[in-house]
Amino acid sequence: MVGKGLDRDLRGYLKTNADMVVHVSKPVHLDQIGALSAQSELPIVFETIIGHPNYRICDMLARTRRTQARALGVAPDQFVSTLARRLRQAPRGFVNVKSGPVKEVVLQGDHLAEANLPVPRHSPRDAAPYVTAMNVVKDPETGFYNSSQAGTLVLEPRRWRPSFATPHTNEIIAKYRARGLKEMPMALIIGVPPAFEIMANFSGLHTDLWGELEMVGTLMDQDVEMVACSSIDLTVPAHAEIVVEGVVRIDERQTTGEVTGASMYYLPRHDNLPVFEVTAITMRNERPIYRNHQTCPQTDHQTLSRLCHEAMIFNRLTEMGVRVRDVRFPAWGGAISVLAQVEFPRPGYANDALMAVMGSPWFNTKQVVMLSPDTDIDDPGDVYHAIATRCDPARDILIVSNTRGSLYDPSALPLDDHYPFRLAGKLGIDATRKSRHDARDFDRAWPLHWGEIRLEDFL
Repeated sequence: MVGKGLDRDLRGYLKTNADMVVHVSKPVHLDQIGALSAQSELPIVFETIIGHPNYRICDMLARTRRTQARALGVAPDQFVSTLARRLRQAPRGFVNVKSGPVKEVVLQGDHLAEANLPVPRHSPRDAAPYVTAMNVVKDPETGFYNSSQAGTLVLEPRRWRPSFATPHTNEIIAKYRARGLKEMPMALIIGVPPAFEIMANFSGLHTDLWGELEMVGTLMDQDVEMVACSSIDLTVPAHAEIVVEGVVRIDERQTTGEVTGASMYYLPRHDNLPVFEVTAITMRNERPIYRNHQTCPQTDHQTLSRLCHEAMIFNRLTEMGVRVRDVRFPAWGGAISVLAQVEFPRPGYANDALMAVMGSPWFNTKQVVMLSPDTDIDDPGDVYHAIATRCDPARDILIVSNTRGSLYDPSALPLDDHYPFRLAGKLGIDATRKSRHDARDFDRAWPLHWGEIRLEDFL
């Protein structure tokens, strides 16, 4: 059974998957966290944070397919198909409980300063320390919870600045405003198993039927326990490590400086953000784990918010009759490039498949590459080799102009009247083996005994 026995809390997840978790026991400054964690492809836990002795910090829970697969309890080659299938199932909902570990410590009023959360800066030009936690807000019409990964600048101790880039959250804000309300409850959820974060980044059509948190139990094949917040009318995962409660002042905005975007540039250069007023912080009593999402260079920040996109593209291509092995938004693709490892049943499918992916609802399918199963989708060199040797530019490239560009793409044209949106073209590349070619031409040449002997055994 997919997801059977998955841990309901982050510390349990780290213990269960101890075989791939890197522990750093030496003292580390907050400013060193980003550079150190970004060098690890495996989940990493910093045990001793200078100036924050009561906390631990973890990162890189979903950087690679191997770690993403652990989040659902499946093999790496089954991850995208499993997620795709689960997203087509009904929401499981959740179970409300009276209390939970996240309520062991409750800080409000003057006691908020005691929290001293270990919030790092992510790059030198960030305007302030940057919280990258999963957050939830409630639709005032449906009561459904919408979740996202809105980066939040800590410019003042109790007045933070969240960046709502997702359309659903902005639609919900508009509903509060239409009711004459000036504030919206929001909770930042820090430290949950990565399956929560995968679902939090879903961006398909759903808000009229369910909220993302209701689908977490479907992904994990278990009930998710929720507990009421202490200061606002929301419920949150009872087994989270830390929850920051507050209200978004939707009528109060401030222009802020740069932060690191998903494409690893400082884009958008500025933003006009609302105020998030912190009203309570609750947490576990025993050394809570602060979940960081280092934003650069190639980290969870690039991969996590695109995993559901991969699954939805898997479903879209499968509906066409394409056999899909895998779909990947590689971290090294600037978060605007997608690879699909496929087998076409006959000629004529390639351009349809490229157009289907390029026409996805999101801004991040600027460059789409179709690959055959014998190309290593995780190896940039192998992908480039396939493009160079299996793509005839005159027949196998599709270019579309004047489409919605990514906010984080510096090559796209800024729309001054619609800041921070941009205009860009899209590129589709068929780098698969073609039936018009002689199959023998694609037999790769390798040394005798390649893959059988290792150099280090002879040193």
